[in-house]
Amino acid sequence: MSNIFDSSLRQVLEASASDAPTPGGGSVSAIVGSFGVAMVSMVANLTTGKEKYKDVEPQVKAILEKTSRIMARLEELVAEDMQVFGKFMEALKMPKDTEEQKSLRAGKMQEALKAATDTPMEIARVCLEGLELAAELSSIGNKGAISDVGVAAYVAEAALNSVLLSVDINIPSIKDAEYVDQVQQEKYALIVKAAQLREKAVAQVRDRM
Repeated sequence: MSNIFDSSLRQVLEASASDAPTPGGGSVSAIVGSFGVAMVSMVANLTTGKEKYKDVEPQVKAILEKTSRIMARLEELVAEDMQVFGKFMEALKMPKDTEEQKSLRAGKMQEALKAATDTPMEIARVCLEGLELAAELSSIGNKGAISDVGVAAYVAEAALNSVLLSVDINIPSIKDAEYVDQVQQEKYALIVKAAQLREKAVAQVRDRM
């Protein structure tokens, strides 16, 4: 699929359910994360322009602008995730008949594995940004639609946790111990922070319903 965001939802689901290598788990997680951020955007749009929420209008408009940027970034990352997987498959298919070929292939494989780890890590970071907006909006957004901010928090956290499984599957094959340690530490911090933000957002949503 040239640009999955130009496809119908039915086509995306059919491609995801097929035996095609992409979109895989990383791309699907980013798409799900986009829906979470879209829910933040929807409630922000339902808040701006309302007399009742006039005092928080500048803050909500700032949130709205950030959601547009985050959704655009996630769209880029879906494309990047699909390209990275393609590079990984190219490296995997490289010849390994001679020692020179084996060495070249091993180097390319390590490069591909790191790229296939870096992209889902970036998707997780961007999902965390979406969660931060959900937590912020949960206390000031339109009460009539505030449950959708809770949906945003749950969905964004699920996207973050699920995309990190794409990291977990690559890590055991990466030989750079320093890189692996750095990724593992950041991954743990992302998961903890995401849980805290989801908990905060959902608690505030429940208080306001």
